[in-house]
Amino acid sequence: MSDPVIAKHIESSPDMCGGKPRIAGTGIRVQDIVAWTELGRSPDDIASGYPHITLADVYAALAYYHDHCQEIDRQMQEDEEFVAQFRAEYRGRQSGGGDADERSVPS
Repeated sequence: MSDPVIAKHIESSPDMCGGKPRIAGTGIRVQDIVAWTELGRSPDDIASGYPHITLADVYAALAYYHDHCQEIDRQMQEDEEFVAQFRAEYRGRQSGGGDADERSVPS
């Protein structure tokens, strides 16, 4: 991260959140902040709902998103596809589609 203000608030590491960018010192991913704003939550509402993050953290996450929107949008799409695949497989198991041990894990 080249912007020192953003770097103060946003970090990523392979051992946390799958390496996805997140608010520093937390497990709140940039994509979580984006999703909440898309659902109509304001930055003030998000910050007040999570006392361990600041309003500056929320705005830094949004700034990071706007600088990396293609990457974050791709990650969000991949997550949605994974959840859809998992749900489909889970429903198949619930309807008697075979033992879980016989099914392959999604890649």
